[in-house]
Amino acid sequence: MTQRSSFSDIIQSEQPVLVDFFAEWCGPCKTLAPILKQFASSTPEVRVIKIDVDKNPAIASKFQIQGVPTVMLFKQGKPLWRQSGVMPLQVLKQEISKFI
Repeated sequence: MTQRSSFSDIIQSEQPVLVDFFAEWCGPCKTLAPILKQFASSTPEVRVIKIDVDKNPAIASKFQIQGVPTVMLFKQGKPLWRQSGVMPLQVLKQEISKFI
């Protein structure tokens, strides 16, 4: 059994990390979830993780998450890109491809 990595350890990675800030009660978050799942399976060079803002308010506050869903791309701990709201898979891929 492996110990779970902390959020800051994960985003410090050399590998780009796409973080989905979401909430269980959020309708648009539910719409975005399968899009992110498709993105993750078609873009293995980017790690995709989900952060529930209600269960992780300190992280959401640190990155000034005002609304959900918000996705942010990190590499070596630096935020490279962020977008709020639902977006089609092709738009997501196009945006992220600028950074990988």
